[in-house]
Amino acid sequence: MTATAGQPGRGMPDSPAAAAGATRDLIGYGGRWPDLRWPNGARLAVSVNVNLEEGAEWQVGDGDPASERMGEVLSVVEPGIRDQGQEQIFAYGTRAGFWRMLEALREHRIAATWLCCGRAVARSPALLAALREAGHEAAVHGWRWRPHADYRSREEEAADLDRCIAAMTVNGAAPPVGFFCRGAESAWTRSLLAERGFLYTSNAFDDDLPYWDLSGARPLVVVPYALDSNDMKFFHPNGFVRGSDMADYVDDALDVLLAEAERGLPRLLNIGYHLRIVGRPGRFAAFSRVLDRLAGLGDRVWVAPRAEIARAFAAAVPAGS
Repeated sequence: MTATAGQPGRGMPDSPAAAAGATRDLIGYGGRWPDLRWPNGARLAVSVNVNLEEGAEWQVGDGDPASERMGEVLSVVEPGIRDQGQEQIFAYGTRAGFWRMLEALREHRIAATWLCCGRAVARSPALLAALREAGHEAAVHGWRWRPHADYRSREEEAADLDRCIAAMTVNGAAPPVGFFCRGAESAWTRSLLAERGFLYTSNAFDDDLPYWDLSGARPLVVVPYALDSNDMKFFHPNGFVRGSDMADYVDDALDVLLAEAERGLPRLLNIGYHLRIVGRPGRFAAFSRVLDRLAGLGDRVWVAPRAEIARAFAAAVPAGS
């Protein structure tokens, strides 16, 4: 017996969990990609993303019951005790890494999306102002650096989402239109985003192209993110060691996607960075070398913030088409 949606196969439990699993979309475009060119005529779009989380992580010194364990190394301080070393590792990102990375983006004339935790920008508003003045997009990364799947009520998540929007809607700035949280969304996240007029969400790791979520009261563009071409892999046992490791990895991804684009297939590459990780001198080559490569590709790629990518996709591939 072949399992189909809503009809469990033999040996599959007829349970709420199984029913929920039946809603998973394992097919996507099914190999039938839309005939999409990005605004400059390229088939490949590239999204450069910088995570601004420092000050929004869990810290006993900020009144939390425990501190974030993963900084530069795993914390050796007992849980529940203030870890000033861990606080300083995160602070390096905003004190030093931010300015190094902002200048590199300026030199390469590349506009990025900055995924901003609300409490981080509320504590360091000058950074939000600086990145916006430089022409970058500020997207919502949650109030705290936490998975939204952890929220136990819709009301609690809504309150924190509104706090984040308020922290980012200052000095006449337009409200943010994009969202991405650590880990995974809750059951309510997308409906909360739709209610607040968001254009896109990025909590998706399942495609090389944006797509529509039509399940809510209003459509949301899903602009997938990626955890492989991401500097968090410097902290993973099977990840990057030197800055050149990440640069080589992104080079390979670009080569594969460019070859597919030349065959007429539309594609999106996501590259993720963190101030406290690749902002360090020893890993900065992982950032600057990728920017060099992107700048040298010219119109073969379209490098743009996520909001522009979402708008271009929505214009080319209308919801429900």
